[in-house]
Amino acid sequence: MAESAVAFLLKELSTFLLTQSTRLGGGLEREMQFIRDELGSMRAFLRDAELKEDDFSELKEWIKQVREVAYDTQDVLDEFLMRFAYNRPDGFCGHVHNFYRSIKNIGARNCISSKIESIKCRAKDISERHNRYRSGLSKRGSCSTYVEDVVSHFRGNALLLDETELVGIEEPKRELISQILDGSSNLKVVSVFGMGGMGKTTLVKRVYEDANVKRQFQLHAWLTISQTFHMKVVLKDLIQQLHNEIKEPVPQEVESMDADKLRAFIKEFLQEKKYSYLIVLDDLWKLESWEAIKYAFPQTNCGSRIILTTRISDTASGCCTKSNDYVHKMQFLSDEESLTLFCSKTFADNCCPPHLKDVSRGILHKCKGLPLAIVSIGGVLALKDKSKVDEWEMILQSLGSELEGIGKLERVKKILLLSYNDLPWFLKSCLLYMSIYPEDWKINVHFLIQMWIAEGFILEREGMMVVEVARGYLNELINRSLIQVLELKHDGSIRYCNIHDILREIILTKSREQNLVTVATSGNYIRLPDNIRRLTIQGSIENYHEYNRFKHLRSLVIFGYKKPLFESSLSKLLSGGPKLLNVLNLDGVELKNIPKNVFKLFYLKYLILWGTGVEIIPQSIGKLQNLECLNLINTYVMELPIGILKLRKLRELVVFHKGDYSNNYVVRGFKAPREIGKLLSLEVLLSIDVNNDETLGEIRKLIQLRELSITKLRRNDGKELCSSLEKLTNLRELFAHSIKEDEILDLQHPISPTPRFLQVLGLTGQLEKVPQWLSSLPGLTRIFLCGSGLREDPLEFLQDLPNLVDITLNKAYEGEELCFKARGFQKLKRLYLMRLQQLKWVRVEADELPCLQMLSVTDCKQVNELPWGIQNLKNLRSLEFNDMGNELVMKLQDKRSEEYQKVVKVPKIAIANWIDGKWDEHIL
Repeated sequence: MAESAVAFLLKELSTFLLTQSTRLGGGLEREMQFIRDELGSMRAFLRDAELKEDDFSELKEWIKQVREVAYDTQDVLDEFLMRFAYNRPDGFCGHVHNFYRSIKNIGARNCISSKIESIKCRAKDISERHNRYRSGLSKRGSCSTYVEDVVSHFRGNALLLDETELVGIEEPKRELISQILDGSSNLKVVSVFGMGGMGKTTLVKRVYEDANVKRQFQLHAWLTISQTFHMKVVLKDLIQQLHNEIKEPVPQEVESMDADKLRAFIKEFLQEKKYSYLIVLDDLWKLESWEAIKYAFPQTNCGSRIILTTRISDTASGCCTKSNDYVHKMQFLSDEESLTLFCSKTFADNCCPPHLKDVSRGILHKCKGLPLAIVSIGGVLALKDKSKVDEWEMILQSLGSELEGIGKLERVKKILLLSYNDLPWFLKSCLLYMSIYPEDWKINVHFLIQMWIAEGFILEREGMMVVEVARGYLNELINRSLIQVLELKHDGSIRYCNIHDILREIILTKSREQNLVTVATSGNYIRLPDNIRRLTIQGSIENYHEYNRFKHLRSLVIFGYKKPLFESSLSKLLSGGPKLLNVLNLDGVELKNIPKNVFKLFYLKYLILWGTGVEIIPQSIGKLQNLECLNLINTYVMELPIGILKLRKLRELVVFHKGDYSNNYVVRGFKAPREIGKLLSLEVLLSIDVNNDETLGEIRKLIQLRELSITKLRRNDGKELCSSLEKLTNLRELFAHSIKEDEILDLQHPISPTPRFLQVLGLTGQLEKVPQWLSSLPGLTRIFLCGSGLREDPLEFLQDLPNLVDITLNKAYEGEELCFKARGFQKLKRLYLMRLQQLKWVRVEADELPCLQMLSVTDCKQVNELPWGIQNLKNLRSLEFNDMGNELVMKLQDKRSEEYQKVVKVPKIAIANWIDGKWDEHIL
């Protein structure tokens, strides 16, 4: 993580020196350059050093000092920019202002100069010790040797597990064996991937040693690849194992061969012998390793097989490129399997005593089905006194610190840290930052990405928007099995994610050690460290009185605090001097007024007030000139002041309140000041009221917009709206809402060119016809029609859109029948039919809706039978009927009925009713 801090700083320093050299003066510039050069020379050493810091206390202290120098230098840069590099008023008043400010800034410049001189001295001292540590580490062995020792030790343990110790392995073992013994004569690759500690090696070892599998192949070899892949070593090992199989010595010339000759030797050996072979490549980290070694395996017709294990999804799929190859994703153990494994490791009779059931459940909840964690913790608890519940409770409460100890739990940490250590430096910061979230928190991916951006963790890439780069980071962490996907949006993108509890404990400790994030709960406020950089409060805010500790704060995240004293406590905390704050996240807290100190946060980039009681945004919002994201979803804000127009860096302005099923999900937007079109950096604008004739004209100036929601549209706004859309060529999502339910959205006017990137379209309001320009949106994947009141079947107009994945029709059609005709909607996965009061029948013609997975019908009370042809929907996975008439519900509840038999193979059939403001669901 010190590498990350230094790398980020070096990037900032280069930009700073380039843009601020005239303000710095020669002396300060030279000292800044010295700091940059010293840290730059240490950066290459840091990566190896951080891998070994847990084993060498002196090295750990040195790394900490490097990190703190980087942090302190960043603070000085930002302090300098805050004092000297912002816009000043013009004219006579401006000259007077600048005169007095220049006098005041003499002292500030001297103070900054003194800080830089101090940092320079520290950097020089650290650099001198750097050379000593470099030579010391080289004598103790290379980083790669160290990693190999850790890997081989724990991997060996996995291979020695007794068959009786394994749980939940039989089904995946059968599946893998069936894939290996499928009778195909072609070479086949089978990939097994999943998070570290899930039992990939153990599973594959059991398959490899299965008697039926052994008999099928004449040659067998097991190779451990690991992070430190040495091709010549691996190839020579393979040659040795193959010759052992045929009981022949390895030719002497093999020892002097280079990698190319070794590959050729293996290929020729396997081709000449015409043996069938089974080769395991265990612990493959990089696709490049596979690409380097795969040419040694000839494409013979002997029915040979290669099995590989990896933590990385892309590596697994990248190795399986042929149609007969197979990728197996490891699954976490079920609750029942977890308990069985835990009891077998912990209790002599394999049964949990009644007085330990609650604490055991708590421990298993932390383990979340991860076999390595269950086995390791079970082994520790097996040595504890079974009569002392308090000892077990202590293990549960201090599980994070227990992972730091010596023994069985230490291996959990080291195995999972292999994935962390393999990350590039910029992804390490992103992963550790996720320790701000409480345990089991559903992490909103959009918020997470915006906070990464605000913190400066996302590197610029030519031709890509910063949000796109950030999404790439998230996907890579998922690809490496470090983040788990909880919920997808309708378009397949990720809505919520989280981190496995055991991994969270590890990154929590790592993050605290690195002073990246400090987690404060109601019980640990006394132990808050000095110079906190990022603080997440998951308890009572009133406990934190040492406000001088917060002057280096960059992020403040408070989760759902609901006490009336919050406002004054927050104001006091902010008065402690966190002038460099980038992120202020107050999601769901009890807050009516924004404290005045918030508007003094010059560097604030991300302000989230979602679900607070805030009613008014004051004019002083204009002081936050670095603000990039302002989120006011589900607050009481209905109008924004003219001061918002000063926020020229604002990328996201999100202000709306959305209802629920009881009021048909009505959206209330906000009244914008005139000249909103000055905010030229806006990419997301949700949801702006059309309150005068100028609003749409202003919107058309915002050509960077990717997401736009407009409310209170009238019929006579239609032409201007269509004209504005011609200018918004970057638009991906558009939502248009009429001012009232019976107001017509007049969208029949031509749009040329249409927004060619538009993927999502939502229209709320009456439509006389489906807009003709809709057919010119081939990229459209989701469409919402709400309150349209169409008399013609809308499917006639939608079926030619080739990429539609998601359709919602809510009070959109007044006919009695909907018909899905042949050869339309070939990619449709989800269909929602809501409040179609006249609808009686739905027909699905043969070969129609081949990809449909989800069908939801809500409050269509005249529909008394299932859609005709529903039994032909082979991919249907979920069928929902919400707030429907009794006749259809009764038919479905009778499992002997003809209607139920049509959908008996659908995995999930649910019936729900809206009761007391929520859905009461019953699964058939």
